[in-house]
Amino acid sequence: MKKIFLLVLVLLFQISFSKPITETQKLAATCKIWGFLKYYHPNVADGSKNWDEQLFQVLPKIEEAQSAEAFSLVIENWITSLGEVKAYKTEKPASKVNYFDKNFDLLWISKNDLFSKSLSKKLKFIEENRIQGKQYYYTSDPYIKVQNEVKYPDFKWTDKNLRLLALFRYWNQMEYFFPYKYKMDQKWDAVLTEMLPKFVTTESEMDFVLAMREISIKLDDTHASTSTNKLYDYFGDKFVAFDVAFIDNKAVVVKFKNDSLAKNDDVRVGDVITKVNGKTVADLINQNLKYAEGSNEPAILKNIYWAVFNGKTESIEIEFSRENKTSGKTIKRYKYRDLRIQFPDKEKWKLLKNNIGYIDVESINEKELPGVMKQFKNTTAIIYDARHYPQEPNIEEALAEYLYPENKAYAKFIDVDLTYPGRFIWREDQKTGKTNPDYYKGKVIILENEFTQSHGEHLVMCLQAAPNATVIGSQTAGADGGVCKYEIIKGYNTVFTGFGIFYPNGKETQRIGIVPDIEIKPTILGIQQGKDEALERAILFVKNGE
Repeated sequence: MKKIFLLVLVLLFQISFSKPITETQKLAATCKIWGFLKYYHPNVADGSKNWDEQLFQVLPKIEEAQSAEAFSLVIENWITSLGEVKAYKTEKPASKVNYFDKNFDLLWISKNDLFSKSLSKKLKFIEENRIQGKQYYYTSDPYIKVQNEVKYPDFKWTDKNLRLLALFRYWNQMEYFFPYKYKMDQKWDAVLTEMLPKFVTTESEMDFVLAMREISIKLDDTHASTSTNKLYDYFGDKFVAFDVAFIDNKAVVVKFKNDSLAKNDDVRVGDVITKVNGKTVADLINQNLKYAEGSNEPAILKNIYWAVFNGKTESIEIEFSRENKTSGKTIKRYKYRDLRIQFPDKEKWKLLKNNIGYIDVESINEKELPGVMKQFKNTTAIIYDARHYPQEPNIEEALAEYLYPENKAYAKFIDVDLTYPGRFIWREDQKTGKTNPDYYKGKVIILENEFTQSHGEHLVMCLQAAPNATVIGSQTAGADGGVCKYEIIKGYNTVFTGFGIFYPNGKETQRIGIVPDIEIKPTILGIQQGKDEALERAILFVKNGE
């Protein structure tokens, strides 16, 4: 009886292992194996193989495989053809390494229904005896740098192999080198399964263009997007002459790109636009969410304006309200170069009423700080406006010299582990400041919003570590850390956050952003009345302490 039972189990296993498999299943598994071998196999990761060509050669064999058993055999033969992998003994590091492993997951090697036991064993052996020398396809300085990828200058979207190559490259680069993969809304494996059919059954060049854009947006990273000039063919290359803020599913005019062009159409700050070419602003936002990058909702809304207002025609019809009256009108759109965007002069610093200093950290430079901080030394408070991107690369450290009483940590980073792709290592705490008994003793107020991004967020982290600091405003872009930029394949450039930044206690900033102590968001009425509500709230806080 026991023998019969065992025989039945064996037969059931064979039937299960030999059942037909889908093209998506095969290609998803192939993508993961191809990327794993690219970064782990000693005879591949050293660049000695034409790894793209290896993919093109194995794809027809993968297509022919009609069962899990046949698929595993194809992959095993492929791995064998790559040459011997020698076992080595791992040397213990000289000092203890503090790993960050929230992204690291190679369990799929032994938990995939398509893999035979012998295939899983081969892959596991490669992991344990991975390349120990220099990697050919990437390096770190300190954030990840993609290198030595063939660009294919004659790339054509009609070539299925090259479409798959673009997908496989991108997916694996994010799989191993995106520090915030674990923070995504959707599992990266699920993204691969969802996106594969869009790359396999592409019916037009625009389908491919949009697929390349969409997969990068799924990183949920304000830094992350894929760009190509061909996107203008879809969204249009003509712009309106004003900027908006999206509030309550409406587009509120907040400033002009060009005063005279906006006034020609009698567009005014505070106008509330509810429809564009007959479609509601809310519908246009929802239709295009998958193409607008952002770690959180405020960042997405900041970046989606072009999907609502851009187009190919020279004019659009809008519905808007002004002074409680709803009207419609035609307004013009312009080529970017014809906008002749005006950048008004800004006050880098000024003394406000009630002995409050104000510094615009976007425009002030390091050489100006000694004089400004001397002028503001005896003020009640200094308001640091960080609602735009700082231009000085080390402005936070320069400010800390005046605001910190001692050297202290305000951030810590994670970097790619070059010896173990997919793993990250905690770097030592980032410290700044010096022993300074004469540090600034007044209140330190920091203003922030969704335009506070990357270096801007890093600056806020540094400023808020000063004594008596208060952050006022709204959620920041949630994308701190240096960026990695590269060309996936000819004509398709991408960018993503290349290393992770946290508070010294390990608290996250990605997606969350820098959480304000006092939250204040712009309102439609405030915009119409010309108020800077965040600045007014900061002044009120200085006066009454709450």
